[in-house]
Amino acid sequence: MGIFTNTYELPYYAVIFASERTEGEKGYGIMAAKMVELASKQKGFLGVESARDTQLGITISYWKTLDDITAWKENAVHQIAQERGKKEWYSRFGLRVCKVERDYFFEV
Repeated sequence: MGIFTNTYELPYYAVIFASERTEGEKGYGIMAAKMVELASKQKGFLGVESARDTQLGITISYWKTLDDITAWKENAVHQIAQERGKKEWYSRFGLRVCKVERDYFFEV
């Protein structure tokens, strides 16, 4: 996968997860990779983009429908990761769900 995920048939939905991590790895990298792998197998999953610096992480996942997002949120393994995130990995986070009605890209 390149830096940007592919564009999809409009409209689609974006889940934007912004976070600040706590100190230490505590298995975060392994779980993050597992979540991307698991999400990619879920109905309606379109793609993911993620970036992190020393303070802020932003992950955007793309979905066909709001129902697909709800099903992912309710996935049992994902719920375990969510709880670990609250207890171990994040000092704070925010989540936004957006409807994408237009997109465009530029490439040299």
